[in-house]
Amino acid sequence: MRRHIGSGAPTLAALFLVAACGDASVGTPQIGPNPQLPAPHRGLLPDMTIAEPSPWGDRQPKVPEGFTVSAVAEDLKIPRQMLVLPNGDLLVAEGKGGGAPALTPKDLVASVIKSRGTSSVKGGNRLTLLRDADGDGRYEGRWVYAENLNAPYGLALVGNSLFVANQDALVRFAYQPGQTRASAPPVTLTRLPSEINHHWTKALTASADGRFLYVGIGSNSNIGERGMEVEESRAQVWEVDAQTGASRVHATGLRNPTALAIEPTQRQLWAVVNERDELGADLVPDYLTSVRAGAFYGWPYAYWGPNVDTRVRPPRPDKVQAAVRPDYALLSHSAPLGVAFSNAEMGNPRFAEGAFVGMHGSWNREAPVGYKVVFVPFQNGRPSGEAIDFVTGFQADGKTMGRPVGVTVSPRGELFVADDLSNVVWRVARRRD
Repeated sequence: MRRHIGSGAPTLAALFLVAACGDASVGTPQIGPNPQLPAPHRGLLPDMTIAEPSPWGDRQPKVPEGFTVSAVAEDLKIPRQMLVLPNGDLLVAEGKGGGAPALTPKDLVASVIKSRGTSSVKGGNRLTLLRDADGDGRYEGRWVYAENLNAPYGLALVGNSLFVANQDALVRFAYQPGQTRASAPPVTLTRLPSEINHHWTKALTASADGRFLYVGIGSNSNIGERGMEVEESRAQVWEVDAQTGASRVHATGLRNPTALAIEPTQRQLWAVVNERDELGADLVPDYLTSVRAGAFYGWPYAYWGPNVDTRVRPPRPDKVQAAVRPDYALLSHSAPLGVAFSNAEMGNPRFAEGAFVGMHGSWNREAPVGYKVVFVPFQNGRPSGEAIDFVTGFQADGKTMGRPVGVTVSPRGELFVADDLSNVVWRVARRRD
């Protein structure tokens, strides 16, 4: 199995420099509705550790007993998010955006460290369609559905309209079931903020009735250090009319909402959010949360409810007091980039109701966290228990073979995981002996 992996690891000198200026993880419990929040700790530079990329070789991810895992597509060009179409086809968005300039020496060091843990493959800026015509789980059909896009990420289907969130615009394709190639170029529904694009990904999902589209738009900085004028319409979730493209702000103060999904029992919008850096290894927890209309989730003035970030100037005590506490912590710096809700076809009651979360993995701490897919149990539309490791084995012996991004669940109970380091889509399904 051929893998395109970025080569090389940070030099010992670079790692020594950043570790000496950072802080060690204190290992506080940080998963669930009530995470422990240590005192902020700031050094000259934060810890920055990326495990060295390595080919999978004979290895593959690990899944719970009763499930199997296999690669259904290889040699992709930076797979990000996926969408299961009504006929069972799987659509994969491939691309890489961004390009924000470095402002400080710290930015330069961080960019070098982070780049060592990414694929060397150029982003495809395309949609790839995969088909399992005979239902055996092998997805033998593969076509480029659309190309020449601008860092596509979020995907949604409403009727015969396929929506794609590029880094600069929400666009619409006319879709017909079974087609393997878009019949016409996309039409722009609405422009999206793209200045600087420190956080370039644009998450996307449709409301349960298909009337609205929700778009997640990340901040242009860690805590507003580029100036709040470049944060206009950033760190928000937008609500967009799927017919007209008219948009309005749905929720604010979410630093980087990287994936969105509708919980099926209550039809409530949920998001996974990447929180801020440089307050220590165990601050601030990334999180899974319901996204309430009109709610403010704290960024940049506060975190995890009314906990003040004293670095932000000028202070805004009114905003701090208004900050909504998220629902479920997912470990600081674990970088959740995917969320999808389960269904009863998973074949195991333990995993029939809840959310799968793809964790891309940390760079801003000495001991890496994330690099896996977890399952958060739900009951009556709310998290109801401890997160369970579901797809693991992306790291071993100080090496990193893969990094999960988007996750999606098919109506027949398959979990798909996009891996943008090895450029593979993995399929997890119950074992049928």
